[in-house]
Amino acid sequence: MYAKVIVDVPAKQTNRAFDYVVPLPLRKWVEVGSRVGVPFGPRVLQGFVVELQEESSVDPKRVKAIQHVMDVVPPLTPELVGLGRWMSGMYLCHEVTALQAMLPGALKAKYERGIQIGDHAGEQARTALPDVLDILEFVRLKGTVGMEALMERFPNEGLLVKQLIESGALSEVQIVKDRMNTKKALTIFPPEQIGVLEDAVQELSVRAVKQKEVLRFLMDHPVPIRLAELMDKLQVGAGTVKSLSDKGWFELREVEVGRDPYAGRTFLRTKPLPLTDEQDHVFQEIQSAVAAHRHEVFLLQGVTGSGKTEVYLQSIQECLDQGREAIVLVPEISLTPQMVERFKGRFGDLVAVLHSRLSNGERYDEWRKITRRQVKVVIGARSAIFAPFTRIGLIIIDEEHESSYKQEESPKYHAREIAVQRALQHQAVVVLGSATPSLESIQRTRSYRGGKPSYRLLLMQQRVAGRPMPKVHIVDMREELKGGNRSMFSRPLYKAIEERLHKKEQTVLLLNRRGYATFVMCRTCGFVSTCPHCDISLTYHQSSRMLRCHYCGYAEREVSQCPSCSSEHIRHFGTGTQRVEEELGKLFPGIRVIRMDVDTTTEKGSHEKWLTMFREKQADVLLGTQMVAKGLDFPDVTLVGVIAADTVLNLPDFRSAERTFQLLTQVAGRAGRHEKLGEVFVQTYTPEHYSVQCASRHDFGGFANHELDIRATLGYPPFQRLILITFSHEELPLLVKSAEAFVTRLKELAADQLRSENDLFSAVEQTPEPAHMEVLGPVASPISRIKDRYRFQCVVKYRGNVQASQLIGSAVSWFEERSSKEKLQISVDVDPQYLM
Repeated sequence: MYAKVIVDVPAKQTNRAFDYVVPLPLRKWVEVGSRVGVPFGPRVLQGFVVELQEESSVDPKRVKAIQHVMDVVPPLTPELVGLGRWMSGMYLCHEVTALQAMLPGALKAKYERGIQIGDHAGEQARTALPDVLDILEFVRLKGTVGMEALMERFPNEGLLVKQLIESGALSEVQIVKDRMNTKKALTIFPPEQIGVLEDAVQELSVRAVKQKEVLRFLMDHPVPIRLAELMDKLQVGAGTVKSLSDKGWFELREVEVGRDPYAGRTFLRTKPLPLTDEQDHVFQEIQSAVAAHRHEVFLLQGVTGSGKTEVYLQSIQECLDQGREAIVLVPEISLTPQMVERFKGRFGDLVAVLHSRLSNGERYDEWRKITRRQVKVVIGARSAIFAPFTRIGLIIIDEEHESSYKQEESPKYHAREIAVQRALQHQAVVVLGSATPSLESIQRTRSYRGGKPSYRLLLMQQRVAGRPMPKVHIVDMREELKGGNRSMFSRPLYKAIEERLHKKEQTVLLLNRRGYATFVMCRTCGFVSTCPHCDISLTYHQSSRMLRCHYCGYAEREVSQCPSCSSEHIRHFGTGTQRVEEELGKLFPGIRVIRMDVDTTTEKGSHEKWLTMFREKQADVLLGTQMVAKGLDFPDVTLVGVIAADTVLNLPDFRSAERTFQLLTQVAGRAGRHEKLGEVFVQTYTPEHYSVQCASRHDFGGFANHELDIRATLGYPPFQRLILITFSHEELPLLVKSAEAFVTRLKELAADQLRSENDLFSAVEQTPEPAHMEVLGPVASPISRIKDRYRFQCVVKYRGNVQASQLIGSAVSWFEERSSKEKLQISVDVDPQYLM
């Protein structure tokens, strides 16, 4: 048997499968999706089996053998292996990069030096000293041992080990291991016959009080117990227990322990709630598609507080009742304990949770639950879409408009497209839920293929129990300034916060900008503190009195004098969350504020800590960046304030209006979700902008139609697709020359393909639209230097039957052959979320 293996070397020359012989003892273990250790040149590398066959086109004498299999159960299914191939072509990444993206970090390979018995070990053993015999026997028993483990066992014999390697008694190899091992704990197993323990108590001397206490405990509790737990309960030492085990009165052995991130937490089991008419209609549509094993994509547009989560839960139950599995994606910042509680409360131990705030070990163990078929539901952030289920019936993507579903590093995939691709293979249903769907998704409910829309639109336009949407007030900050108010709080918002404090109700304040001040400037000469490695101003953080670059992490101490003109008139401009927190303390003495941003939520469990404190009313105000804008449901929140609605609106990106509308609508939805009425204040310098106006009226339809008209005129998504190509190098002249050469080559390739496609369009009238593609640029990127590398970019716009990824792939290959020595980096982003 031969296996085609993709090796762990992400390079152009190795971006293909290599043939390996599957040795007879491994044939039962090697499957498509297995991770294997294979010899590659002088090294042993991790590889993924992508195909099995009985013959090889390579000369059998040249085909090497697989050395070992790394998993009992393959971590990837054949379907995921096929998906990796599709991702490689679609997103222009190496196939191994796509496959690695599907695995938790703990399963990425770690390469170590290993030692085995060498060819000349016998000669050494005949004449050897005792120390040499001990080393050889230790290695022989282990088969292969890591160099670290060998030196730990023989700490003073480094020179001797080196001599044994040089003489051929030992040989050095490379070991492929996981980055993470299973967690094990010493566990006591009492004997089946309790009489053994009774006899043991009789045998012990009168003074062996602690040992007798241990034995009597095991007689009363004849079930396995961890050594650490027993020691804690009885306050005994490990030596006491081990001496009893050595006498054979019970067994002490290592047992694998699952690292459960929610161990010690109890989740109250919940029952399905009665559905409103709108909820029931949506549920019936989803349920009938799941029951019929019919691949369908639904776009569920439901206003905030309309009860989308309950529809998700009941749809998942239908899916499980059929013996199928479900994946639920939520944005990282919405993956709150509240959301986990709802799913664990309904489905208990059938749920695995995957997100970045788990430790590597916890994520590893949650993943192994999936591969071992111990769970049926996975809830997680973007990468949970790759859960290795084999019977998927339903994939739900909540807040589907969120840009965090797009991966910003290679492979630059979008979880929504992966979900649709996987569902197609499983004949499963995809539900995309949002109060403010992306315009790409809305347009797909209006564009028809084969007589039906690509996505089917489902609407939920009423809040549960008929609760009203919160009243939204737009505050023109220009008028506030004219009236002499230079504070960051308008008078109406100030008064509203004061009222909530008096009523003992809670407030959520949003400012999508962390830090204390956006930039630091000298008012004498105009000098601005900028990052020496990136073309971006430094953000001031008052708690640490540091200026930080949010792109490369560079930091420096704040200055009291201008480095340029020595003036002392250094001032902080702009507003960050730290500054708002300070201002609240000045304006409302005694106010209790919880600030949630990247700076305050770095520690594990910090999200849960802050949100629990706020739920228990240990704070009056929850202040934060966009992480407070969605997924939160607090009964006493009756006021939402948006400090500066223009922060996103003024970014040089065609999606800025859409993101502003989405953010305002989402954060407004945190108010008045229960019995008490809600109120929202939006502070802005552009109150007339259509995104702000539509958000104030909760008018998604009006905003979508206006924005789609603009996009159609300008030829932006969803009417044309985009690919962003970014070039970077440390030398600007070389960068400009290379980028221009690439664009020239790409235009030549595009012209050839467009001619043949449009000839076909003329001959076949049923083709939907003529192929069109244009290449804009190259120009300097909006942030023209990051980490000491200059950046240029070009944008490809296309529609119709254009094989854009294939064309750009050809151009990249041509380009890399000519510039391999110049260390020029090229990055391709298909369907980019940002053009920065």
